[in-house]
Amino acid sequence: MNTRRDFLRDVGFGIGALGLGSGLASAGKAAGGVRNILLITADDMNCDSVGVYGCDVDGTTPNIDRLASEGVRFTNAHVTIAVCQPCRGVLATGRYPHRSGIVGFDHIDSDIPTVMEIFQDAGFATGILGKVGHSTPKTSFEWDMAYDMADLGQGRDPDIYYKYAKRFFNKASKSGKRFYFMANSHDPHRPFYGSDQESQKFKDGTCAVPSRVYKPDEIEIPGFLPELPEVRTEIAEYYSSVRRSDDTVGAILKALEDSGQAENTLVMFLSDHGMALPFAKTNCYLHSTRTPWIVRWPGKVRPGRVDSRHFISGIDFLPTVLEATGEKKPAGMDGVSFLPILEGRRQGGRDKVFTQFHETSGRKRFPMRCIQNERFGYLFNPWSDGERVFKNESQSGRTFKAMQAGAETDKAIAERVDLFTHRVVEEFYDFEKDPDALHNLIDNPEYKDAIDRMRGEMAVWMKEVADPALVAFRNRDKPGALKQFMDRQDAESQAIRAAKMKANQEAKRNRK
Repeated sequence: MNTRRDFLRDVGFGIGALGLGSGLASAGKAAGGVRNILLITADDMNCDSVGVYGCDVDGTTPNIDRLASEGVRFTNAHVTIAVCQPCRGVLATGRYPHRSGIVGFDHIDSDIPTVMEIFQDAGFATGILGKVGHSTPKTSFEWDMAYDMADLGQGRDPDIYYKYAKRFFNKASKSGKRFYFMANSHDPHRPFYGSDQESQKFKDGTCAVPSRVYKPDEIEIPGFLPELPEVRTEIAEYYSSVRRSDDTVGAILKALEDSGQAENTLVMFLSDHGMALPFAKTNCYLHSTRTPWIVRWPGKVRPGRVDSRHFISGIDFLPTVLEATGEKKPAGMDGVSFLPILEGRRQGGRDKVFTQFHETSGRKRFPMRCIQNERFGYLFNPWSDGERVFKNESQSGRTFKAMQAGAETDKAIAERVDLFTHRVVEEFYDFEKDPDALHNLIDNPEYKDAIDRMRGEMAVWMKEVADPALVAFRNRDKPGALKQFMDRQDAESQAIRAAKMKANQEAKRNRK
């Protein structure tokens, strides 16, 4: 893939190669305390697929587990929206999707600052491996080094990730520049290793073999899915992809170590959301947004720490890394730096998290809002009218087809399928007792006070962040008002699609 400037890439990121970079690096390091930022992401990795987060399957993530032993592991960390491009847009802007404009699979054309722009303007070398389009909010931005899926063994070859990561780290070191590097595994996103989907999509067999391949009898099925043979097979394929993603994490960390810059680099690892299976990705359940978030910062973060007190969220990534590096934070961010937590201090206002969803990759609107605290989760689904049918990528594999077949003879499975495809306007779960969200308690009088309290907190938050769904929330018991809201949502989505098609057509004519 083309870089920002081929010349600068060849000579070592330009300005530093002329002997000016080391001064910039020293000044920045003195101001913020850390020289470099390395962000590693997994694609569609459920939090409980990671060993140190309680995975019941043996040996899924040895490299991620080792990273956790060297830093702090957050147990109440969430992404802000459980779908790829909008989630990464939140990381890049520090804003909720409806405030940045990245509610779906679109880029933005505005003056909203992004993490890669801020660091590049401050003299950092910027690089990215994988998920380039999804992780770069503005098409006008050019990374100093960028390699995407096709360059990386379909984003699934740890050896290639090692090669390019080490090349970047070494060039940054040679130039004297600080760096911001984002390394994105395409695992365990579909197609899973060994699946029919993989053989159909990657016919040339270019995908690397994981360091461990799981068999169906070696795995545990997540509690939010039924025990069916086809489900078990697909989960085994998923875990093989989890292991290969972990192989990639290990390769990137080794490249950093081999470059000699591990001691002055803050490393963050997280997944962009839950697994691509029903009741996880592209939703607002606990398994949708809860992410394995690990931070290693040598000399600053005590190794082996576990933080179960504070809630952190995707909107907090940008303000945190800016404060850690001493760079100025732009106005307009919704997130708050959790640097005090990294330093071992308590931070107030972190007892809950707000998450949201807007539209699928197929540009179908299914707006959802959620508030979660240490025990409960309240969800609002204004799209649910008994007729609109939810459809997303999670239904494309073995699992949902098996659930549909099982629903013909099993009432419990039939109820799960109906809930997933039609939902209800309000859901409320006691995640302490029911983390898999199997029992909707919205009409249970024993939970009325907790439900009313979370409804109130939801309303306050939606007003503070100018959420366009606030009017629907206030009229959640009025089907006509919800229909009007959804009509506006559909019209907005269609207008965005039409504008994008027009822009693409104009670009095509200009190329001619």
